[in-house]
Amino acid sequence: MADVTLTFEEGTIRVAGDPPDDLPGVEYDPRSQTGRAPASRYAALREALAEAALSVDDRVLDLPDLDLASTYRLREYQRAALDAWQAGEGNAGTGPQRRGVLELPTGSGKTVIGIAAMEALGTPTLVVVPTIDLLEQWRRELTAEFEIPVGQLGGGTQRVENVTVSTYDSAYLRADELGDRFGLVVFDEVHHLGGEGYRQIARLLAAPARLGLTATFERPDGAHEAVADLLGPLVHRVEVDDLAGEHLADYDIKRIEVELTETERETYERHQSTFTDYLKQSNIQLRSGSDYQELVKRSGTDPRAREALLAKQRARDVMMNAERKVGELAELLDRHREDRVILFTASTDLVYRLAERFLIPAITHETPADEREAILRRFREGEYSRVVTANVLDEGVDVPACNVGVLLAGSGSKREFTQRLGRLLRPTDDGGRAILYELVAEETAEERVASRRR
Repeated sequence: MADVTLTFEEGTIRVAGDPPDDLPGVEYDPRSQTGRAPASRYAALREALAEAALSVDDRVLDLPDLDLASTYRLREYQRAALDAWQAGEGNAGTGPQRRGVLELPTGSGKTVIGIAAMEALGTPTLVVVPTIDLLEQWRRELTAEFEIPVGQLGGGTQRVENVTVSTYDSAYLRADELGDRFGLVVFDEVHHLGGEGYRQIARLLAAPARLGLTATFERPDGAHEAVADLLGPLVHRVEVDDLAGEHLADYDIKRIEVELTETERETYERHQSTFTDYLKQSNIQLRSGSDYQELVKRSGTDPRAREALLAKQRARDVMMNAERKVGELAELLDRHREDRVILFTASTDLVYRLAERFLIPAITHETPADEREAILRRFREGEYSRVVTANVLDEGVDVPACNVGVLLAGSGSKREFTQRLGRLLRPTDDGGRAILYELVAEETAEERVASRRR
């Protein structure tokens, strides 16, 4: 009879028999009179029991071996990333870990690395993605490469196969029942896993092999540390500059500063002063996103805090929608008449204003999926040479190759900036350089925002 028996029950591992007292994550469950641990601790439990030289009756996973063969041939940097993940560089313990996060630029082929990981392990795999667009892209790729039924959770379909693609939302709803179905889980755009609710997906899955893919791992709120605890640490990073000129296009970033009009300047200074005066009088310093969240909470009970936040938003609207940005944009569009151009803004209102002013197709969160796909198809085929958007093309959408981007307004997020730059870096036949313009209102907070995101 085994010293310890492990079974999977609704997102947990039940530990019966005579286990040691210090098993990782195990707590006593008085209802079953056994130990209980989150399913995510399964691999660590196995390792601890092996070190204790105890016999184990492991009933957690009973998975078939899959014969998966892909036609992809990894580039050198992709192979290095996969090898780092398989070795578990930066992980605790010995031997192959097959846990951790890979950070590579947009357009560098993260999906290819994920497919190669599946091929290497030959085990049932769950791929988790943030959007329906990515769900469909992954399902098409996996069906074409492996020629097997591919399950889908999301987009109106709920079908589980040995290889299944799911949205984060669907995986969140079904993780407890799916936790013993997969040996590998791949989280695409893994920074989404930092949200407290989505973390439950990783906690409830027993899959010992875990791979996170992203262009920018770290989050300003520090939630990437929780992701590292659930998947393993960042084991390999490839910077944009490492690939530019060979695997990605060479690029330039040019900042163009524009003056506010007299009316805009007066309005901006008045609202900005209201905001900064409140911070000084209240002895508040905004050093991080959590500090700003505290200010938002205070505004619920303090009318002065609420007025300060409203003034901050009004000042932000002035600098992001500065009239002279539109004039500068007209010159850029004229200069790049022969190029494919994406315009990035931070507001839906500005998208529609620019679309009407320059007769450019617009894509926002309000654009129906079929209309968005039609616009992108015509952009890909050359019928449209420019598109304007607010946020929705930052990730999870297969954007056609283009070589010029204009950032009229954005946040200080490094992730957002990296994703937008990545939209321009697909190599072209003529080896041309990509260029990203930043239009910044001078002598405003936008200058600091632009510096921070770099």
